[in-house]
Amino acid sequence: MSSLLIYNGVVVTLGEGDHTPRLGWVYVSDSHIKQLGNGEAPPAVRNADTTIDVGGNVVMPGLINAHTHLFQTFARGTGDDLPLLEWIDKAILPVAENITSDEIYAAAKLGLIENIRSGATSVLEHQYIRADGADEAVCRAALEVGSRMVLARGWTDLHHSSALVESIDEFTSATEILHREWDGADARIRIETGPVAPWGCSDEGTVTCRSLANQLGCGIHTHCAETQAEVAMGLERNGLRHVEWLDQLGILGPDTQLAHTVWVDEHELDLIANSGASVVHCPVSNMYLASGVAPIAEMLRRNITVALATDGPGSNNSQDMFEGMKAAILLQKVHHLDAGVLSPIDVLRMACHGGSSAIGEGDSLGRLEEGCLADIIVVDLATPFSTPVHDTHSALVFNASARDVRTVVIGGRVVLRDGRFTTLDEHQALVAATESCRGLFDRAGLLSEVNQL
Repeated sequence: MSSLLIYNGVVVTLGEGDHTPRLGWVYVSDSHIKQLGNGEAPPAVRNADTTIDVGGNVVMPGLINAHTHLFQTFARGTGDDLPLLEWIDKAILPVAENITSDEIYAAAKLGLIENIRSGATSVLEHQYIRADGADEAVCRAALEVGSRMVLARGWTDLHHSSALVESIDEFTSATEILHREWDGADARIRIETGPVAPWGCSDEGTVTCRSLANQLGCGIHTHCAETQAEVAMGLERNGLRHVEWLDQLGILGPDTQLAHTVWVDEHELDLIANSGASVVHCPVSNMYLASGVAPIAEMLRRNITVALATDGPGSNNSQDMFEGMKAAILLQKVHHLDAGVLSPIDVLRMACHGGSSAIGEGDSLGRLEEGCLADIIVVDLATPFSTPVHDTHSALVFNASARDVRTVVIGGRVVLRDGRFTTLDEHQALVAATESCRGLFDRAGLLSEVNQL
């Protein structure tokens, strides 16, 4: 059992009650926060196995990227200026239909490195690539990088790309095996079901995803009402809007995560609230694809749990959760023409505790309190981009970015210290990803300007 003391930092707890940032310390043992306090660390904890003096930097909960597609690190910049359905056909399917498990491993490793450097200690990976060994490749990457990950095992039986389509029996068998072999691996990896989207999944198959989630005791994750065009497809198919369809099939529940949820009406918001389902907000992706503005303020007024995410790098081009926080708050302000509609601490809680609730971790992540899992990041605000800091919460949301993340702790393990990875050779991983992407694009006949590192 190893111990860690982080001290001389401005501690942002995001907990209940008084959440005023104060200079203090956090003591970790056996992957959990055991003690924390203001001022100097007491003598009883100063003999920790590892001690880190953060020199006045901010110490805060790790961010939770609650919806991404890691293989899309290889698709950055290929889908600029396209709406969702055209983007899928022109930017995503050529990669998805040709990528191998070795290339997925390299892409996922790159994407997880990016997440950690962006302060995201946990990711929810919606993994729908059907290449042999793809799911295992992503899990192996998470294990090696040191990330905490929920893998939503994607499935579709109505998609127009035959490379992504899978029978219900194939999906059930593969997910059961994946869950048996990887759920709980190193106490950091969990598996759940992930029907891709209402327009790509049959009624029977979606109900099977729910039944399997119930059987395995896991969550269920899906895209929902991302664009007007998708909602129109649902209305044409069965006369129901996305949330109505999910509700009718019995999919909604406290373990359901709905990614995007942009085009929903008042009745659908009530259905989400009454079911206890969570919404995962992807503001940069929604703007990139011109999908629309999710009614986040209305959701929060209904006490719907809202998490925050980047979405895949193919519809964002980065996975910077600090950028996502800033975009989330500004988008609501300008959409409502109300400067006070969301506050910085609202968005911080979405990115931390909202994400923890959405991925089924409850109060164990997303805040710094005794008993919580020790997923902690250290953020430097003593930079030209943030100085002077008058309000720590404000500076984290409006000024900070991935460049300011100095140290990352996941489950009590220091995976990034003073800007350097302790778990891997980062340059080697970037070189491997570049070479893999070049090989993929050459084989698939895709145009690329990939340069040698």
